[in-house]
Amino acid sequence: MTLEDQQRLGTPFARVARQELGYNVKQVDQFLARAHDYYSSEDTSAKALTSHGVRSVTFDPAKGGYETQTVDAALDRLEDVFAKRERDRLVTESGEEAWLLQIGKISSALRGRLHRSDGKRFRRPKRNVRSYSVVDVDRLCGDLLAYLESDKPLSVDVVRRAVFAPAQGRQGYEENQVDAFMDRAVELMASID
Repeated sequence: MTLEDQQRLGTPFARVARQELGYNVKQVDQFLARAHDYYSSEDTSAKALTSHGVRSVTFDPAKGGYETQTVDAALDRLEDVFAKRERDRLVTESGEEAWLLQIGKISSALRGRLHRSDGKRFRRPKRNVRSYSVVDVDRLCGDLLAYLESDKPLSVDVVRRAVFAPAQGRQGYEENQVDAFMDRAVELMASID
């Protein structure tokens, strides 16, 4: 299906072949409608949707669904829009000092872990549990530290799309802890950029 066909039919994203797995079309459409309604509404009593909500949304796999990479790229852009809006709202309501305090707290928490030595930044999981490669995670942590302390350029998308080689058990870092840390790093970077 061409882009023109998609626009004519009102389909926001390309779909995978009928027998391939993509994102559940109904779930994606409902989430994007909710995001649009919340973003364009002046009513603050509506259930808030935040940049974190955009970042953490998941969709069920479905045959013939939306192409995952296309949806993920759109969600990344949407997250950036929501993060900017949250920052602007905080500055308007509480002043720039409040925003600086907020990013300072997140930055301080991240730096504490980033300053740990290689191989010691995250917990090691129990035996026979999948984990992330220590080398891969430490490499990205080094890049994050250089971004925060030496103004080394680093795109938030590099952190968002980071893929770490799998490791087994104590040969790696605990996945959940690394994922939560990277989520906070994305939150900080999206609010700064």
